[in-house]
Amino acid sequence: MTRDTGPLTETAYAKINLALHVRERLPDGYHRIETLFAFCEEGDVLAAEPAGDLSLTIDGPFAEGLSSRNDNLVMRAAAMVRDYVPGGPGAAIRLTKNLPIASGIGGGSADAAAAIRLLARLWQADLDAAVAHDIAADLGADVPACLGSKTVIGRGRGDELEAIALASVESAPALLVNPGVAIPTGPVFQRWDGEDRGALAAERGAGGWRNDLTPPAIAIAPEIGAVLALLDGLPGAFFVRMSGSGATCFALFEDMEKRAQAALSVKSAHPDWWVWESALR
Repeated sequence: MTRDTGPLTETAYAKINLALHVRERLPDGYHRIETLFAFCEEGDVLAAEPAGDLSLTIDGPFAEGLSSRNDNLVMRAAAMVRDYVPGGPGAAIRLTKNLPIASGIGGGSADAAAAIRLLARLWQADLDAAVAHDIAADLGADVPACLGSKTVIGRGRGDELEAIALASVESAPALLVNPGVAIPTGPVFQRWDGEDRGALAAERGAGGWRNDLTPPAIAIAPEIGAVLALLDGLPGAFFVRMSGSGATCFALFEDMEKRAQAALSVKSAHPDWWVWESALR
């Protein structure tokens, strides 16, 4: 059944990887990883209302160059959800792109996951958790984690999920910084040196959390090293890492005041960098 009211909205929460341990390269070309997903309170925004067919418009600061055709992950997600709704309803979807593209914070994956949640609500689709997970997994390795947008461990390709509570970082103020470099995931994984540096032990705390893709990402975009060095030196920052395959890096802070001061400092020193204040969900 399709709703007759106005647009519904859904946030595509920005994803960060508190840890990303690459364990091995698989015969199919993918990699077996162990990662610790966390999510920020904000991100891209989707809106949808009933329509005769499926359509997508894109606006926002990072809309330029994005396709609104059927190859867009949002449109692919919409078509897959519609398969479970009698009558094949339509929707006019608007994506407001607030997050930089190919930046390691799950923009496309989060958008696809938000589209699943949004259209299931709009069309009152009877999707159980298993079906929603299968749709998400077909769209990409990070999409299942983005579907719930809660802190989880991801194994395998990142889509085998286990819930975890991490009091040490819960609701932590976060500062995300990107030096204006877009890095496709594939080339970074290809440069991984193949060394297994050990399993993820999330419960042991941040001291053992690493991102094995940081060295190859820096080899492609040396600016990432400059971002990490700057964040490491900010007062009140207690945890600094690169997210995903880069180029976005993040720092978690003791309190919001220190995060706000840090944001001003980074913007002043590098006005051309993308700087975004948030907090973990």
